[in-house]
Amino acid sequence: MQIIEVTDARGTVIAPQWLERAEPVHRQLRPQLPEDYAGAMQAVFADGGRMCVAATTQSVAGVAVYRFVRNTHVGKKLYVDDLVTDAAQRSRGVGHALLTFLETRAREQGASSLELDSGTQRQQAHRFYFREGLVIASFSFKKALT
Repeated sequence: MQIIEVTDARGTVIAPQWLERAEPVHRQLRPQLPEDYAGAMQAVFADGGRMCVAATTQSVAGVAVYRFVRNTHVGKKLYVDDLVTDAAQRSRGVGHALLTFLETRAREQGASSLELDSGTQRQQAHRFYFREGLVIASFSFKKALT
């Protein structure tokens, strides 16, 4: 398994074939993504998002969408928008490989933390995050505006 960067540091897609291959796995977490997946992801990348995939030969085993954010609480952090392992590939080290890559990238860029949000219904994912050393540091509040 290898980690392949789909975007560069500016958000330019540098591996369009891997973006296309990522779609079915990404939709396992985000089925509501628009039909124009590539266009939707281009908009995310234009707003600072980046993507990498965990790949085995020609298939995607996992997808991570992330970004660097600076705020008053922690300074610079790497925020993970999406982290998903293909259902058929779970418990094979894919998520661990992606998180290890993201942690390395965060340290290289001088980030003080790696953070993500996870829906309360995703108990299996929470067990994985705890095993990987992530902790619940705060509550996330939300108000829908549409």
